Amino acid sequence: MKKEFNMERKLYTLCILVDDTPGVLSQVARLFSRNGYNIESIVSGATDRPGITRISIEILGDELMIDQIAAQCRKLLPVKSVKILDEESCIRREIALIKVSAQDRNTRDEIIQLVNIFRAQVIDISHSSLTIWVFGSHSKNSALIGMLEDFGILEIAKTGTIAIERGRSTIYDNSKLQDEYNYGKHVL
Repeated sequence: MKKEFNMERKLYTLCILVDDTPGVLSQVARLFSRNGYNIESIVSGATDRPGITRISIEILGDELMIDQIAAQCRKLLPVKSVKILDEESCIRREIALIKVSAQDRNTRDEIIQLVNIFRAQVIDISHSSLTIWVFGSHSKNSALIGMLEDFGILEIAKTGTIAIERGRSTIYDNSKLQDEYNYGKHVL
């Protein structure tokens, strides 16, 4: 039976567990560029398991494209698990540091009130600027940035998006079968 794919383009997140070895992030990223896929966001970091790194990659595409790239990722030797998360099935967050011009006390007070509404924090203050830290969804962070543009944004530094599936499911539920994994390691 042939699977029907939704060809509507939307934002997907691929969460990939890999061996923590030099060059593995580059190897995964090259797979995307070889296929002509643009990575919207990529983040790599430690997991709860020693020697395992989690890579979160955001990509805009359709269901067929995501399934194909996930299957290709699973074939890479250092890959332990790949999970496809869509917007409805996961929690996504990013961090932004925003440096804003604040030339006088009234402007600083106004910015601080705005920052409090967004549950962000002022992490540095000078006579002419404030640096704000905000953690949240892309839409929340973008809304705050939009509001701060009126004051004059001097600089923005953002992380990529991290994501985790809602509910009890984990990325470990989608691991390669141990026999399949071991077979691939010993054949080569």
